Amino acid sequence: MTWRAYGLAVALAIVMGVLSVSAAAILDLPLRDPEGTLGPSWVRLPLIVAGCFLADVVPRGIFRARGVRNLLPHFRDVVRERWTRARISLLVVGLGCFYLTYVGYRNLKSFLPFARENNHDEALAELDRWLAFGHDPAPLLHDLLGTGVSAHVLSFIYIGYLLFVPVSLAAWLVWSRNLAGGLWYCTALCLNWCLGLASYYVLPSMGPVFAEPSLFWDLPDTGVKALQAALWDNRFEVISDPHATASVFGIAGFASLHVSVVFTAALMAHHTVRSAWVRMGMWAFLATTILATIYFGWHYIADDVAGLAIGWLSVWLGAVATGHSVRGNYRGKVFGSGRPEEELAHVEPEPKRLTVTH
Repeated sequence: MTWRAYGLAVALAIVMGVLSVSAAAILDLPLRDPEGTLGPSWVRLPLIVAGCFLADVVPRGIFRARGVRNLLPHFRDVVRERWTRARISLLVVGLGCFYLTYVGYRNLKSFLPFARENNHDEALAELDRWLAFGHDPAPLLHDLLGTGVSAHVLSFIYIGYLLFVPVSLAAWLVWSRNLAGGLWYCTALCLNWCLGLASYYVLPSMGPVFAEPSLFWDLPDTGVKALQAALWDNRFEVISDPHATASVFGIAGFASLHVSVVFTAALMAHHTVRSAWVRMGMWAFLATTILATIYFGWHYIADDVAGLAIGWLSVWLGAVATGHSVRGNYRGKVFGSGRPEEELAHVEPEPKRLTVTH
């Protein structure tokens, strides 16, 4: 395998690991493995990949068998054709780089209140009011969209991001016909964590809901409201005694990584996914995510603009590192039409600048 194509992802994982260990030693803070919806990263990522593996193999096996009889030989054929050493290597290295980079990001983010004391919420809020002609953007959205059904819909979309990140990574690594496409997306995600972390330290802020909570008291109880309360409680636990809690500090406004990661996925879908419905769905997901970040007070407008910049830069740098061009059209080469007989019949050649072979 051309390991040079993994260079940037591996380098980012190593740098984030070294930085987090060094910062923990200097600041005398503990390192944590952040819990997620399905447990720690080292548990939920393999679980999601296992689910994608079954979703990859089972439909193709059934299609080949033309039914549900005598499936085992067809399953074996699909696994042998689809799950080559190259793909398994991609999974192992890609998930490893993602896991180390993400854990380093979460720990270094948790160290933020101990390393940077000043927040810039007041300046960012003033910029918001200037952009909104003297008004706070969140209350304007509350008046425009209401605080009933809209709040619950936007909450569902915002919380869905927590599962979207690992699932989208597994999908690109498992389902992409072109192995280089999965590597491109994995590298872009790692870049998001690194560039987002840098933005936290350059311009630390809390976000409107934590800086001016009175603006959001009228919102109904939703998953977002519960998450914000949990993050606020974790903040006090970590600041009070970081050694006495397993929680991590998770509040940072500038820039919005919700926006940057979803924009990254939307750009990747634009370049690599053939289905117009999927591409339009990703752009709709991005638009509603941006709306939700302002509506619930997670971010200022400048945070979302910076998130868009980070997302674009991550895709571009990831393309350069893995031998792609952001001007190229890889649709059908990374993700095909979705018909099992087409995808099993042949494998499209890799982009000329990257060869992933044994």
